[in-house]
Amino acid sequence: MLPDHSVSSVETRIKMANDHQMADLLHVSDLETIFHTNQGFVHAVNGVSFKLRAGETLGIVGESGCGKSVTVLSILHLIPTPPGQVVGGKAEFAGRDLLRLSSREIRQVLGSQISIVFQDPMTSFNPVLTIGRQLTEPLEIHQNLNKKQARQRAIQMLELVGIPNAAERMNDYPHQFSGGMRQRVMIAMALICTPELLIADEPTTALDVTIQAQIVELVKRLRDELGMSIIWITHDLGIIAGLADRVLVMYGGLIVEEVPVVELYTHPQHPYTIALLASLPRVDALGHRRLASIDGLPPVLLEKPNACPFAARCQFVIERCQHERPPLRLVAPEHLVACWVDLETGKDRP
Repeated sequence: MLPDHSVSSVETRIKMANDHQMADLLHVSDLETIFHTNQGFVHAVNGVSFKLRAGETLGIVGESGCGKSVTVLSILHLIPTPPGQVVGGKAEFAGRDLLRLSSREIRQVLGSQISIVFQDPMTSFNPVLTIGRQLTEPLEIHQNLNKKQARQRAIQMLELVGIPNAAERMNDYPHQFSGGMRQRVMIAMALICTPELLIADEPTTALDVTIQAQIVELVKRLRDELGMSIIWITHDLGIIAGLADRVLVMYGGLIVEEVPVVELYTHPQHPYTIALLASLPRVDALGHRRLASIDGLPPVLLEKPNACPFAARCQFVIERCQHERPPLRLVAPEHLVACWVDLETGKDRP
């Protein structure tokens, strides 16, 4: 149960999320991020644009190195500089461009309005501070609670995420929790100030499948109770099937397909998306179907892509793909694809 000081804001947020006329919570446009290396500039994110509605869960998928984590870390000023540098774009959140905020201003946003859960919770905690201290500190900073109020709120959050004997475990250190329990505590820390947006950067990758399922169900329940928006980053298309509303498929630092989650599995339109889905094991597959693999390697992004980044690995490639980058174009309601070939007809798109 949420404390009284949080209930009214959460109820307001849920009401606003149900209002279809509400403006987008987050609008990222033309985001570009590079990294300085000994070999030259690596163009990690190359003009990424997307929107996130209030109360919506957006999945971002793609193989390692496609730019999905760098995209969200860029808008939160979490790219190490140097070698990283955001060189273009906007990220409008609640009326402000996050990329234009000062270090002090972005710290005020992080934790209170936007929270992030990382892949490895052990590296996200301070190993010499108790879990209780790490949970209460943001409440004292962002919500001006005294130590007693902050402790009560922290215990409530630990109970909410399923930590047994929450009051006693406040005095424990991170190493005294199992991997799954540490991730639950990390989620409690991320949600303790009831943020409007939760970003989960592959939070279940290091966990076994049983714990993965528990964490996903936990996040879904908390999303519904708190009325927050979620960006869930993963390379596992199976995880987001029952979690996301829409999905961005990334490759080579670009969005190659934006699609409602149902159509992702029933009507994929980009060759890379189709290849990703073909590599998934299926419980309904007959016989002993071999898992498909994607031949070739991801592109080395020492130059900004001026052609289709997937062309070298694509079975549908045409001559135009080699020298002209396809834009994201609407092919169905809320379904955008960056491909020169209409896979249904086999014909070139104009």
